[in-house]
Amino acid sequence: MSEQDTAAAPVTVVVADDHPLWRDAVAADLSDAGYSVVATADDGPSAVNRTRATRPRVLVLDLNLPGLRGHEVCQALGALETRVLVLSASGEQQDVLEAVKAGATGYLVKSATREQIVAAVGATARGEAVFTPGLAGLVLGEFRKMSTQPSVDPSRPIPELTERETEVLRLVATGMSSKEIAAELFISHRTVQNHVQNTLGKLQLHNRVELARFAIAKGLDTPEA
Repeated sequence: MSEQDTAAAPVTVVVADDHPLWRDAVAADLSDAGYSVVATADDGPSAVNRTRATRPRVLVLDLNLPGLRGHEVCQALGALETRVLVLSASGEQQDVLEAVKAGATGYLVKSATREQIVAAVGATARGEAVFTPGLAGLVLGEFRKMSTQPSVDPSRPIPELTERETEVLRLVATGMSSKEIAAELFISHRTVQNHVQNTLGKLQLHNRVELARFAIAKGLDTPEA
């Protein structure tokens, strides 16, 4: 059985890395797991061009690419619906925050196992924010610092969410994963994903990183919320 979580067409992926052995190994692992690797790239400009041409669900992106760095690739892709999972040798705070602010959905360091990378691509395709342990807290902490100057207007009214959607949104703001939220609320992982997708649609946001940032700007990560 395929490791990707889909009953429909395979999730499409572009892998961008300037180290050919690593790039080819990641592409092969994803193909073996049932993903459709539609292109690979070995520098920043080709990563942008091939992602624009193929419009994959997920771009697996190294930060240190020739021509354009990873955060510049994210910025160049702009409003494309492709979700970006950074896979980098660097776990430095500046690199992580720069990538996420530029639009990356998740960030793994290259010490991740094959299984972790494959699972992270699937989670990224579903719009979940995937981070190497310890990095999620760093990103959420930065969002809290920025909450006085949020990218989302804090006075913007929240559309009519159900009580459960609001509850899930509050837990997203604390950095919990879908599986952790499911355990906390005694509901299924799939149900959590459905609530997250419904909430993204109502708030006109694109992924869980944006959702967490919105919730923090609204103060939903506080105990009073």
